[in-house]
Amino acid sequence: MEGSGDIFRASPVAGASSPSSLSSNSRRYGFPSAASIIQAPLSVLLEYSGILPARSNQHQPSTDAVPNDSEVSIRIIGSTEQDNHREEQTPLVVGNDGASAGAAGMTSSPSQGDVEGVLRTGSGSIDAEAGGGGDGVGANGRDSSYQRYDIQHAARWIEQVLPFSLLLLVVFIRQHLQGFFVTIWIAAVLFKSNDVLRKQTALKGERKMPVLIGISVAFALHVAGVYWWYQNDDLMNPLVMLPPKEIPPFWHAIFVIMVNDTLARQAAMIFKCILLMYYKNSRGRNYRKQGQLLTLVEYFLLLYRALLPTPVWYRFFLNKEYGSLFSSLMTGLYLTFKLTSVVEKVQSFFAAVKALSRKEVHYGAYATSEQVIAAGDLCAICQEKMHAPVLLRCKHIFCEDCVSEWFERERTCPLCRALVKPADLRSFGDGSTSLFFQLF
Repeated sequence: MEGSGDIFRASPVAGASSPSSLSSNSRRYGFPSAASIIQAPLSVLLEYSGILPARSNQHQPSTDAVPNDSEVSIRIIGSTEQDNHREEQTPLVVGNDGASAGAAGMTSSPSQGDVEGVLRTGSGSIDAEAGGGGDGVGANGRDSSYQRYDIQHAARWIEQVLPFSLLLLVVFIRQHLQGFFVTIWIAAVLFKSNDVLRKQTALKGERKMPVLIGISVAFALHVAGVYWWYQNDDLMNPLVMLPPKEIPPFWHAIFVIMVNDTLARQAAMIFKCILLMYYKNSRGRNYRKQGQLLTLVEYFLLLYRALLPTPVWYRFFLNKEYGSLFSSLMTGLYLTFKLTSVVEKVQSFFAAVKALSRKEVHYGAYATSEQVIAAGDLCAICQEKMHAPVLLRCKHIFCEDCVSEWFERERTCPLCRALVKPADLRSFGDGSTSLFFQLF
């Protein structure tokens, strides 16, 4: 064997696809492999979403330069054959930068055939350029690598903790199985009841009295059935602002508050159904009165729900086992925080009462016959003859029931989009109920 430097040549050999080739193909098209998802799901998710840069595989060759090989053949060329070989063909190298660097290395020392000049990877040239580019680029690269390292460790820690957390959650659900399913049940019934009530409100004159009576009876039976089932769990005392007889554990206090909060909303839906029965064929002023009453019921319910958790948390914080000073301090802080939210609910309730007592519409005035004739006596919303026409502040005229229904969702004129209705009070005239839980 002759010559101190030899040229190594890789020749592709056709064969079956290896696991590494399958992995590289999946990475080429942007999809993570199944093995990586099973081993580190959170890290793969962060890399796939772009939060973390994709990890480079140093052990795999570039798929664009060299195809996936199952065998490698090495040919050793001596120094006497090197000149003839250079004239015949150019050695196959990995990377564009490696080709130019390899040619330069053979020209400068043709007798030795420097291996480093021939077999040079693209990553090696990039490292050389980065080393001469300045300390700032290297510092930024180190910072980004440290940041990626920290995020990866945090993701790995979450992946290790997640299975244990799921086991604890399963044990917790098993310990409170009945309360867990009851909470899901009453929440699902509440969401469905709210949807049914909104549909009945939108029907206006097409509502059927037997349907409204059946809905009211079903709501009442559901509320009475839940309270009868839990009649020994101190659910009734907080309804009349009395604290529980015993200090409730934390999760039991949450359960009592959620059940009372949900059933209080469903009981209020019964009163809304009664209003819908009374204003079954409402038009004009009666339709506006119906929306104002539904809004008043909802704001009274919001005020009552803000007060409903107070007795339970008052009894929970006033625990003498923690010491009289500590328990008194916690109770006082809770009542102070609660007072701020209650004051806001009181203001909203009185604003709803004031809107109900107002005789005229607060977004305009009733139009005269001359104004209706000048406008054409045709409502632009329902395309019918105007009934109880209302003149908005922008001088457009509509039916009162049409424009009242419009202002349940919007605050602008249907034609010119001018701001007409002030946003001082949210309307619940469509029969909807607030679905957020009042836990504290």
